[in-house]
Amino acid sequence: MTATATTVLPARALLLDMDGTLVNSDAAVERVWRRWADRHGLDGDEVMKVVHGRQGYASMALLLPDRPMEQNYADNARMLAEETADTEGVVAIPGAPDFLASLRGLPHALVTSADVALSTARMAAAGLAQPDVRVTAESVGASKPDPEGFLKGAAELGIAPADCIAFEDSGAGIAAARAAGMRVVGVGPRAGFHGPDVVVEDLTRVRVEADADGSLRLHIG
Repeated sequence: MTATATTVLPARALLLDMDGTLVNSDAAVERVWRRWADRHGLDGDEVMKVVHGRQGYASMALLLPDRPMEQNYADNARMLAEETADTEGVVAIPGAPDFLASLRGLPHALVTSADVALSTARMAAAGLAQPDVRVTAESVGASKPDPEGFLKGAAELGIAPADCIAFEDSGAGIAAARAAGMRVVGVGPRAGFHGPDVVVEDLTRVRVEADADGSLRLHIG
């Protein structure tokens, strides 16, 4: 559903995706993946329908199903280096700086398919502070839409998955959060196609209240 002025969701922790949720990196993602598509003779528009939210090797496995995974892992390492070096046009999603600032001292974590180097570069380019708890590509054995990253984030915060709300923009990310048993706030134009609990255009109309018992109330709209 689309957020209204009366949408209030209770939670005990928030788990935040990065690309498309906190950071608009679409221009950089497009540049790198369209070059990759050209190198492999693939249609760039079709490639872009697949890559959001997943780790690179997982996208490659879907797009080149007959290629050995060892090649995907090697190619992914090169792609990550390209993406880390290319921060032109990487900016914060509207409302992200204030929203992250409001979460200081409250249970929250970054759960991203990017590795440490890429997430550090993009958050810095967007002028965003890193949450203390971060689950990156190195932290998990399986990419979104597998729920491992979100489950790990909840575990590191010491909060039951059902008491967490995930913020996501992509189909793979929303599926991962759903599989982890979490409610989902979908952020941006891609999110609404994948069945989140509520959809917001950006983070400008999202705020969190903390009660004395540690519970949170997320106000959306």
